[in-house]
Amino acid sequence: MSNTAQEIYSQVVCNLSPTEQLRLANLILNELVQQNLSIIDQSDTWTEQDQVDLASFSLQYAASIFPKSEEIL
Repeated sequence: MSNTAQEIYSQVVCNLSPTEQLRLANLILNELVQQNLSIIDQSDTWTEQDQVDLASFSLQYAASIFPKSEEIL
């Protein structure tokens, strides 16, 4: 029996009381912690080049909105 998370939610979880839904969420999260799973998708992390590009863009944008004649304190 292969159910998707959406199917299980629609068929089972929605019918639980809010208290039981919270209890189920707690059980699921505790199980994940005990399994010591890495849930961070490394493809979503920013590389050093991403950070350099963002800083560069931000500085260029700031320079474009502030006239050179104004002194920024």
